[in-house]
Parts: sequence; C-alpha cells; structure tokens
Amino acid sequence: MAEDTAPTPVFQIQRIYLKDLSLEQPNSPTILLEQKQPQVEINLNLAAAPVSDGIYEVCVTATVTTKIEDKTLFLIEAKQAGIFEIRNLPEEQLQPIVGIACPQIVYPYLRAIVSDVCTRAGFPPVVLSEVNFQAMYEAQRQQAAAANGNGSTSPAGIITSA
Repeated sequence: MAEDTAPTPVFQIQRIYLKDLSLEQPNSPTILLEQKQPQVEINLNLAAAPVSDGIYEVCVTATVTTKIEDKTLFLIEAKQAGIFEIRNLPEEQLQPIVGIACPQIVYPYLRAIVSDVCTRAGFPPVVLSEVNFQAMYEAQRQQAAAANGNGSTSPAGIITSA
C-alpha cells in the first residue's frame, strides 16, 4: 500500500531584515538653502544567494541620489533582505520563486525604509514606485540567453554565490 510520493514543497519566510542603510548629505548645510528643484535618480538591484541547503538570502537594494545641478543634496542606499526556506522544488520553479516571489515580499519593507529615512533627514519622502519583478526576471533571463549566445532561457545569475 505504500505509494511513491514526492516530498512536499516548502516555502517559508525565516526573517525579513534591514541589512544595510546609509544616508549622506555631503553638501549640507549650504545646499539646503538652494531654492532649485532637485533631480532624483533611483536605482534598484537584486541579489540572491544560497545560505545553506534549502535556505536562501534575497536582497533588494535601492540607491536614491538627489542632486541640485551637479551637487548631491542627499544619497540614500538601503539594502533590505529576507531569508527564505525553499525546499523540494525543481530548479525551473526555484529560480522564479527566488527571482520574483521573494523580492516581492521584501520590497515593501524597502519602500517604507527609504521613505522614512528621507523624512527623518528633513526632506519630503521619496516613495519608490511599484516594481514588476516578473518583468525584471524575464529581462535578466533574456540578457543571460543573449550573453550565452545559445538561445537558452536559463536564468543564469539570479542565484549567485556570496
């Protein structure tokens, strides 16, 4: 009566945490007297790495640079991370979980941190826009396939070693 059953897939959040946070105001206080409209540049980065068997760390980093002309008003770099237990999934399902689902869980925390740091630094909040992590993941897959030159859509580079 014993049946061959595949192990049950596991996906659990172990911890969400702020891994790194930096605020710089290199031209304060004189730049604070400027009346010009600042330009804001926002860059996002995603990194994922195995921590141990079935345990992965996923980090989403936002770098917000605000300038008036060529002088930096403020620079914020925040790295929000999560540790996830992901077991008993085939590789073709693991990569999208790590590259799409995990960042979607971590990102709202990052948005709140960036907004809060701006406010506490004395500036209007910078609210990071919503991100389509599936589109980012697909773009990374296409870039990896083009770099490999073999037409493969393997999501190389989503999970990297630290």
